[in-house]
Amino acid sequence: MVYEFCKYPDDTLVVFSNIEVDESGLEKMWIRFERPTNTGFDTIVFELPTYNIIEKYGFYTDEEIEMFRTVVERGTAAFYRWARQGGIRIA
Repeated sequence: MVYEFCKYPDDTLVVFSNIEVDESGLEKMWIRFERPTNTGFDTIVFELPTYNIIEKYGFYTDEEIEMFRTVVERGTAAFYRWARQGGIRIA
């Protein structure tokens, strides 16, 4: 399952996954940034807790990717919390 986090003015949609536990017991999840284009999507996916980019397609600039990395790094605890709650609760 994926949960929506936000949508940027350029139509980049940010979603995050459920938490999965790997064979060593480490909790992992991913954060996906995806923007529609005329030929498909620009996509960048970060894996937590490593912050590694595990998918990259399209034409996000280096500056955009660094901004996304900052969002992921600063939001890690919140992303894990929201995933445990089954998404963001907005009253």
